[in-house]
Amino acid sequence: MPNTEIDPDAWLAKVSEAPLEPELPIIDPHHHLWDHSGSRYMLDEILRDTNSGHRVRATVFVECMSMYRADGPESMRPVGETEFVNGIAAQSASGQYGETRVAAGIVGFADLTLGDAVVPVLEAHIAAAPARFRGIRHAGGFDPSPDVRNSHTNPPADLYESKKFREGFARLSKLGLSFEAWQYHPQMPAVTALAKAFPDTTLILNHFGGPLGIGPYEGRRAEIFGEWKTNIADLARHPNVVVKLGGINMPINGFGWHRRPSPPTSDELASATRDYYLHAIDKFGPRRCMFESNFPVDRASCSYAVLWNTFKKIASGFTKDEKAQLFHRTAADVYRLKLANLS
Repeated sequence: MPNTEIDPDAWLAKVSEAPLEPELPIIDPHHHLWDHSGSRYMLDEILRDTNSGHRVRATVFVECMSMYRADGPESMRPVGETEFVNGIAAQSASGQYGETRVAAGIVGFADLTLGDAVVPVLEAHIAAAPARFRGIRHAGGFDPSPDVRNSHTNPPADLYESKKFREGFARLSKLGLSFEAWQYHPQMPAVTALAKAFPDTTLILNHFGGPLGIGPYEGRRAEIFGEWKTNIADLARHPNVVVKLGGINMPINGFGWHRRPSPPTSDELASATRDYYLHAIDKFGPRRCMFESNFPVDRASCSYAVLWNTFKKIASGFTKDEKAQLFHRTAADVYRLKLANLS
């Protein structure tokens, strides 16, 4: 935030917008839950956001190293996150908290560099949330610049290309699990190679593939956008890949929204980022695209209500059927979510 003494909620409240198309059903396919010192995002907090005017029918939780087991084998500790989130999901599914089904789908972490030894970990995740567990994210974001923080998994530069990682990756489809790829834009060819090598595994690209805009990438947006467009087109040639449209308002993307005295409006966000959305939709098609919030990470830049207004403005030129794909059908299909009266 521009001033660390300013309450984030007060800063976000400086921009308030009425929700556009409030009856359009939404599945938010990417958010986190955690309870860190000074940063809490649990059921109450996500419901505060999903109840801000848009009709969010369900959400998908994606791993963030939250509530790991405190003991036991190191490889099994991430299963604690699935156990924790499944409990939150059960609370939400009781119906006592409104229409939104939080964490109707769960994506966890398993160290795929364990190779074949990762199978018991995958099976434990599935057993911990058999009705909700859908896939694995093993983040590979690496950049040699000290100005760019690497992914929370502390990956090597060549994670997605390594032999042991690929041995573990090969076990996903046999268990009906998808893979979430999260890395930075210079690494996108490695994601394309992974998709090509494993055509039977659904691969979900997070956050547009991570176009960077800080450190050595600052001031090079046009050049990086051109490189990114080519890589997106290459990746889209593989039918097993789906792309999440969002997660582009983080500080690492370089737009600097978090440093402003007031947060951006949906018009400002759409103006700055529209070309990323339209290019990805053009190459993948609406049936392989889904809007995502990436909350609370993107909350550093804008409110939930403003973000979804941004998506709706960007999608304003699409047909009713295409909007349905972008806002809920693709997510429902990819994560196998069955919701009543999703129309």
